[in-house]
Amino acid sequence: MQNSSVEDTYFGSISSIRVGDYLLDLSIPVVMGIVNATPDSFYAGSRKQERSSALDTARQMILEGAKIVDVGGYSTRPSAAEITIDQELGRVLPIIEALRSEFPAIAISIDTFRSEVAEKAILAGANIINDVSGFEIDPKIVAVTAKYNVPYVLMHMRGTPTTMQSLTDYENIFKEISLYFSQKIAHLQTSGVHDIILDPGFGFAKTIEQNHHLLSNLDAFQLFGKPVLVGLSRKSMIYKKLGISPEESLEGTIALNTIALLKGAKILRVHDVKEAKALIDLLN
Repeated sequence: MQNSSVEDTYFGSISSIRVGDYLLDLSIPVVMGIVNATPDSFYAGSRKQERSSALDTARQMILEGAKIVDVGGYSTRPSAAEITIDQELGRVLPIIEALRSEFPAIAISIDTFRSEVAEKAILAGANIINDVSGFEIDPKIVAVTAKYNVPYVLMHMRGTPTTMQSLTDYENIFKEISLYFSQKIAHLQTSGVHDIILDPGFGFAKTIEQNHHLLSNLDAFQLFGKPVLVGLSRKSMIYKKLGISPEESLEGTIALNTIALLKGAKILRVHDVKEAKALIDLLN
């Protein structure tokens, strides 16, 4: 897969996104590797508080085929503890700076819903914003995205990470998420954001049954003409459904990611890059 250089313009496409001065080709799906610079991620194997450990993880993910490395310092698991902006910055900036220095061409996303963190992460070398809140928590993140002309991952969530699991009452989940995406896309485009990636938000303000129903109809979101990202890796919709632990959920993750790819997902956000890349290679 090759990345094409582009001039200072923008593209709305389901098969590519503009990252810096090149197009990231999504005609074949790509892998986003998760680097959690947190002490309390739901999956213990992904907790990488020490800079050296996080960098080792990122290096291995890139060697295994990750096209995007997603760095986050604020745990969004249900009932996660709140942290200050300074704490979040202290966790993510050293990792982003080191990654950008060592891997000048890699796409780095900052997993945050705070505009200040997003901007400082971009200045440190990140070139994608991954916002779980759909700019509901901090609307100023839209202006930051437009200012630096970076792709924006628009995820569906209700409430906040603390309250989301009490907000799972939908009359028609597809109708409501589609309306959410439609309104948010319009606002982003009007604000000058044109490279938009859609994330249905598996596990965010959704029951286990709703998550599986959403996955089975994932191709419905193709109507927006935007790349779809799925984050299913080792989540409760797998381990609670099977009565196992997150550590035992790799096989279930692969199974559900297979469904997601067959239904049009372009980006797999995962803890286990090697297995996800192998899955994509086999299906293609």
